Amino acid sequence: MEERQVYLERFENALLSLDWLAARKVFSEIAEHVKGEGSIADVEGFIVPVLEKIGAGWETGEVSLSQVYMSGRICEVLLGENTPVKTFAVKNTQKIAIAVLEDYHLLGKRMVKSVLLANGLQPVDYGTKSAPELAACVIKDGIEILLVSTLMLPSALRVKELRKILSDSGNGVKIVVGGAPFRFDENLWKAVGADATGKRASDAVGLVRKIMEEKNV
Repeated sequence: MEERQVYLERFENALLSLDWLAARKVFSEIAEHVKGEGSIADVEGFIVPVLEKIGAGWETGEVSLSQVYMSGRICEVLLGENTPVKTFAVKNTQKIAIAVLEDYHLLGKRMVKSVLLANGLQPVDYGTKSAPELAACVIKDGIEILLVSTLMLPSALRVKELRKILSDSGNGVKIVVGGAPFRFDENLWKAVGADATGKRASDAVGLVRKIMEEKNV
């Protein structure tokens, strides 16, 4: 069995067992393994497949919801411990914001935010919001690019409500979505009215910069 697969299986077993110590040990080994490449995308390449497999296990009844939730929480903490973010003394002149829409799985948002910060982009972090709450924040703060992270399909479908509220208000914010539902259905982002989608957290920088160029920001 190749080394990568061994890491994946060990990490999955640790998460399903809710064994923080074992998960931290394996994650540290993974971080060291990809250290030469040094980007959060490389670490993400280990986290996402495992969490998606665990999520699939919940859908088939093999994994409990508490295991899905705690696996995400453990990964969120481990990511913060092992991937320190560079800081830049820049203002959010681009009016970028990031949020989780009606969901309490924050790992995806944390990863995207880390990537943006590491590239000198400082997004406003709205945390977790409902569609009306998030729309109100976007309008109030004059946000021009909004990145939305979701884990569950119901949350992803709420983007359609968010888009309608913003459109009805005359707001032209560009919405970039990401998360498992948008990877499973490649056309879902269009169906909910988003402007773009990324398969990985590391896609965020390219998507944001492309929108900024198009908007001549």
